Amino acid sequence: TSSYGLGETVVQGAVNPDEFYVFKPTLAAGKYPIIRRSIGSKLIKMEFTQAGEEGRVKTVDVPGELRNRYSLVDEDVVELAKYAVIIEKHYGRPMDIEWGKDGKDGKIYILQARPETVKSQSVGKVEQRFRLKGSAPVLTTGRAIGQKIGTGPVRVINDPAEMERVQPGDVLVADMTDPNWEPVMKRASAIVTNRGGRTCHAAIIARELGVPAVVGCGDATDLLKDGTLVTVSCAEGDEGKIYDGLLETEITEVRRGEMPPIDVKIMMNVGNPQLAFEFAQIPNGGVGLARLEFIINNNIGVHPKAILDYPQVDSDLKKAVESVARGHASPRAFYVDKLAEGIATIAAAFYPKPVIVRLSDFKSNEYKK
Repeated sequence: TSSYGLGETVVQGAVNPDEFYVFKPTLAAGKYPIIRRSIGSKLIKMEFTQAGEEGRVKTVDVPGELRNRYSLVDEDVVELAKYAVIIEKHYGRPMDIEWGKDGKDGKIYILQARPETVKSQSVGKVEQRFRLKGSAPVLTTGRAIGQKIGTGPVRVINDPAEMERVQPGDVLVADMTDPNWEPVMKRASAIVTNRGGRTCHAAIIARELGVPAVVGCGDATDLLKDGTLVTVSCAEGDEGKIYDGLLETEITEVRRGEMPPIDVKIMMNVGNPQLAFEFAQIPNGGVGLARLEFIINNNIGVHPKAILDYPQVDSDLKKAVESVARGHASPRAFYVDKLAEGIATIAAAFYPKPVIVRLSDFKSNEYKK
């Protein structure tokens, strides 16, 4: 993850940062290794004060031009990934690495590295898998932390002094969290925040507690009303969703290390790139069908005709296209980039097994909405 300014805002969860996924085998082979990118809002940044200003640091707004593009260029991402592989190889285990890009010399520096203690410890242990058995209107979305589902009444907390209002089983909704919130976070069935990325305080604590969290929603404290019953789902890929009402949840337990290999090489159907890495953990012979139109629907969310006709479309559609295409050279470049990323994510998840992608066959009566 990356954002502008000092790293404190990322750790605090005060900003929604950019995210980059790098595939190690193509990195080692010297080929283009970035398989997925997500642009964050990056509304503010913390920077050092100038001579004569009060204090040592200050928080300022990020200009719109910088917010609407990625905070790192591809060359920076690749350089960082190479450093990460070297550090991981040296310690012989997954590592959580903090870095910074110097504002004067433009060089990238590694600031600290410590063992990753949550995901790496789950290998071979009994794992709970959650699946929603119903549907309901989606109230808001953000970054999913974990793969669980939590339900309960919303408890909107705007001030740490109100934390005692949160009862066991409540869904904690806040702008952001800091270490002072940890006692109350343990009571929550789920956590939802306006701001933050995968490495912010709320995300880190949620992983350690095993509590589902959706961070970086932007407007959760406004949209979710106190006392409303909701379902918080982190079981549908990278995007976490907050549904209206209490949805029935199916929970199964499996020990991945004990799953036997299958004699028949059964291939999977995979249409959602966000679920590819989870599906790849199940014994399989690769992907026999990845429908391109499903990848377009899940990874792009814009009909190709809207991209082709842009900018000669109505004003609302024009704004929607421009919003999702932030950080890309043009809406057409966005479409191509996201399509490539979707295919690359599925291919990387199942590597080195075969992945068969079927070209799209959009029909005139499909995907009108």
